[in-house]
Amino acid sequence: MYENTFSMKLIITFSLIFSNLLFGQIKVPDDYKKIPDILDTVDYLYPFIVPDKDYAYWRVLSNDTDYEKAVIYESQAPDFMTINEPVPERGFFQKCMGNSCFSYILACKNERSVYFSNEQQLRDFIGTVDNLPEAILLAKTYGYSVDTSNRFTGAYKIEDRHISMYLMQSKGCPVVKESFLVKINRKTGKLEAKSNGIYAKDENCTSS
Repeated sequence: MYENTFSMKLIITFSLIFSNLLFGQIKVPDDYKKIPDILDTVDYLYPFIVPDKDYAYWRVLSNDTDYEKAVIYESQAPDFMTINEPVPERGFFQKCMGNSCFSYILACKNERSVYFSNEQQLRDFIGTVDNLPEAILLAKTYGYSVDTSNRFTGAYKIEDRHISMYLMQSKGCPVVKESFLVKINRKTGKLEAKSNGIYAKDENCTSS
């Protein structure tokens, strides 16, 4: 029992030292700015979408059974326009099975309803990457997210052809957190990513 406890303490101590070494090794260039804290919440990204095609009206919804709670965001629409369509079986950013577990987009084009209900369809809806929130949203469809508590998981640079960001991925149980440099082609939406290494490991199965 004593040996097991000692071994566990040794492993934890080594992990902390290793993490601190990585903190020092991950250098973010000075021309990268901090991602605003509010942009680490997905629901706040949707209002910044500039759809690649012309839609008369569109809204982002969750599969919540309460309609008032289901509407996450809706664009400006003429007073006479309404869309009442059934909820799809699955959507993007699937968190669980059941109520309020995923999101989807319902748009109106040429007086017909169009669904966008998976990650690839969300990328198609975004099209060209016009701004930072769109870039973060697109990166999220590939499993990357923002952690503004560190520069190496919450910094960005916007150029004419690309938007580059330092983001994170968390995987497994216990959760392992890894820093990435993500580069997105603004015209095509193509994403390239390079790992900066694992910087944290939680001792439980709850990811942020």
